[in-house]
Amino acid sequence: MPVAQIGRWKALAAAVSAVLVGLTLPAVAATPASATTTAYDSTYYKNAIGKSGTSLKSALHTIISSQTKISYDAVWNALKATDQDPNNSNNVVLLYSGTSRSKSLNGGAVGDWNREHVWAQSHGNFGTSAGPGTDLHHLRAADVQVNSTRGNKDFDKGGSAVSGAPGSYTDSDSFEPRDADKGDVARMILYMAVRYEGGDGFADLEPNETVPNGSIPYMGKLSVLKQWNEQDPPSAFEERRNQLIFDTYQNNRNPFIDHPEWVEAIW
Repeated sequence: MPVAQIGRWKALAAAVSAVLVGLTLPAVAATPASATTTAYDSTYYKNAIGKSGTSLKSALHTIISSQTKISYDAVWNALKATDQDPNNSNNVVLLYSGTSRSKSLNGGAVGDWNREHVWAQSHGNFGTSAGPGTDLHHLRAADVQVNSTRGNKDFDKGGSAVSGAPGSYTDSDSFEPRDADKGDVARMILYMAVRYEGGDGFADLEPNETVPNGSIPYMGKLSVLKQWNEQDPPSAFEERRNQLIFDTYQNNRNPFIDHPEWVEAIW
């Protein structure tokens, strides 16, 4: 190829390269959870179907507030059923670690499992009173020491590895559960934000973007929780748990397990 033609090709290539460098590719966004349908849409959820935003949140609050409350002592036996290991009926599966542990090892000693409030009690000061303090939709079996490590921290990404909970991380003001529990945690937190709106003697619980929140009735970090809801869709374990709480204990459901797309519709 003549030198002049080679020069022309180099000039053209340089121009094309410059144009390409100047292009801004669209940001890759998380794919919203697909719309789902359930057997409860025409009955339990009939007044929520087709709504969004504050209207959807209000409708769901009314629906799920019709709830049978249980005592904190009763939570022990309830968790033995709701958190039962599908592969070993003598055990429960522990939140944050995924460990399968004997149902009989419930208590407060090292090696035991206890009752973890995923929405920390101090974020609203509800303690263990019947209502948010005993609501099975956010109470899970967890290793005593791992539970202590989580404490009342908000949820966010990053930190150091948590001993006894591979894949979970924590720092001074937040806790990140392992991947298999991320969506579970998000849907539990957002259930609490819809169920407890301040009208039944308890604080109005709300998610926000703050970490840490301390003792005020907020829980962060909403943007991260929304990502986790998309990243980790409801599992068979979660769905079974939701059904058992509805049928046997509280007679209400976590709508974000049935309709994970409602997270984005509200927030």
